[in-house]
Amino acid sequence: MAELNILEAIRSAMDEEMERDERVMLMGEDVGRKGGVFGATDGLWAKYGDKRVLDTPLSEGLIAGAAAGAAIYGLRPIAEMQFADFVYPAFNQIVSEISRMRYRSNGTFGVPMVIRMPYGGGVHGALYHSQSNEAYFTSTVGLKIVAPGTPADAKALLKASIRDPDPVLFFEHKKTYRLFKEEVPDGEVDGVIGKAAVAREGKDLSIFCYGYMRFCALEAADSLAADGIEAEVVDLRTLRPLDMETVLASVAKTGKALVVHEANRFGGFGAEVAAAIAEQGFDHLDGPVTRLAGPDVPGVPYHHNLEEWFMLSPAKIVEAARALAAY
Repeated sequence: MAELNILEAIRSAMDEEMERDERVMLMGEDVGRKGGVFGATDGLWAKYGDKRVLDTPLSEGLIAGAAAGAAIYGLRPIAEMQFADFVYPAFNQIVSEISRMRYRSNGTFGVPMVIRMPYGGGVHGALYHSQSNEAYFTSTVGLKIVAPGTPADAKALLKASIRDPDPVLFFEHKKTYRLFKEEVPDGEVDGVIGKAAVAREGKDLSIFCYGYMRFCALEAADSLAADGIEAEVVDLRTLRPLDMETVLASVAKTGKALVVHEANRFGGFGAEVAAAIAEQGFDHLDGPVTRLAGPDVPGVPYHHNLEEWFMLSPAKIVEAARALAAY
């Protein structure tokens, strides 16, 4: 066991997988000698060389397309989008090519690749370095979408993603990178894509979240408990496939559902979770399925006061949970 933060856990997963399987390679902007803008790949270029850790041009379309070609021809590439905000030039490669390759080839070709996506606000990144754009991809059939919120999950799920036979977008909230540490196993760990986790047991309402919102929801649950409201916190961990079995079991237990995510509310991933709960768990509901999300503005502001206004927080989750518990 080692005490790791999420960034260190991600690096550990990549290192172990590169050591285990010579097909695993890294590619992206500044991932080589520099070690990435966040340090996620620090030391890997020196250990594995520039044939397996490739610095690419500033071209996200090239990064995604070259990684797809490498995967089709037998490698296991891990491509980094330096910020999730930069992914849009690669949108056609991801949505029209990578996600559809297995289907259009009738199973002849898979695309076993991972695209790492540092996302989220709260780091004074302003409009072009703070986006939570996971909903663009959760609606794309053929992609798996993973969004861990703890170091142990980050390592286990990244290793599972690297070994998966199909493409995975791995969303890493930047604010969690060095937020806290926990014990993470060395070597082999079991990660299951498509399985949510109950992070805290409760009986009065369920809070569904992922990424940084897991941290905020647990803090909010502590505050709610002081008021006699026992909130169950369910960390989705994987957005597609979505573990509706765990979601519905929690709703059946508590009767109330609060879906929390940082991205814009309208059309955000929480809308899909809320709709699925309303359709499949209606008989268990004792109140309206409620969403708490970022405001519908074009981006996360830079000024700290405005950024704080945009970002969700434990206090905002507490306020929404109290209103729902009152039904």
